[in-house]
Amino acid sequence: QVQLVESGGGLVQAGGSLRLSCTASGRTFSYYGMGWFRQTPGKEREFVASINTNSNTFYADSVQGRFTISLDNAKNTIYLQMNSLKPEDTAVYYCAARGASAVVLTPRAWNYWGQGTQVTVSS
Repeated sequence: QVQLVESGGGLVQAGGSLRLSCTASGRTFSYYGMGWFRQTPGKEREFVASINTNSNTFYADSVQGRFTISLDNAKNTIYLQMNSLKPEDTAVYYCAARGASAVVLTPRAWNYWGQGTQVTVSS
């Protein structure tokens, strides 16, 4: 099992920045890809960004150029730096891990999930 704990959410004005963190523990050798998804009430969970342990990254079109995902292997931690935030970025952000490539963007293909952290962007 892999346990994921997110932190760093909060309230920010449009145009501002936040950095989310997600630390993995447990059988961390069993995962290969880590990523971020987000969800708003009444909508399906959607892909935001992901990264492999070789640092290959993938982004949703809606966040490309504004968000940056990174990985600290020594700390088993990934980060999501979110800049130029928009009200439509408001959501609960979930960290995820899977024991294969992070290129798969479908939520159901990911094995492990954190509890989520709320990000609210005010206009």
